[in-house]
Amino acid sequence: MTKKTLVLGVIGSDCHAVGNKILDYALTEAGFNVINIGVLSPQEDFINAAVETNADAIIVSSLYGQGEIDCRGIREKCDEAGLKGILLLVGGNIVVGKQNWQQVTKRFRAMGFDRIYPPGTSIETTIHDLREDLGITTLLGVI
Repeated sequence: MTKKTLVLGVIGSDCHAVGNKILDYALTEAGFNVINIGVLSPQEDFINAAVETNADAIIVSSLYGQGEIDCRGIREKCDEAGLKGILLLVGGNIVVGKQNWQQVTKRFRAMGFDRIYPPGTSIETTIHDLREDLGITTLLGVI
């Protein structure tokens, strides 16, 4: 089976590199081909990397609270670049302050994200969701 390709990075003016490296390591160990574009990444870097690698998903991380601003319009830009329907995930401290998470999720869904993860979400949850969403199965069924 061909490995699924994921584009991973930290969006906007966010320079939180440690979590990005941990995600990269865990996703690679889980069997994914990870294209890590690093920190301080504009939307265009995620999109260009996804186009160049024929990625199956884009994972956007943000820890400095401005993710909502940084992520606006990314689904439309993906569609324009020929990535219509690509799986979009976002997680971390994506908004400022302690906001109602249901409302945060609703706003990010409206922006076109498929999965929205609050602070403290385990990487195992993300890996499980990716496997489910990308249809990765084993001889025993879906992992």
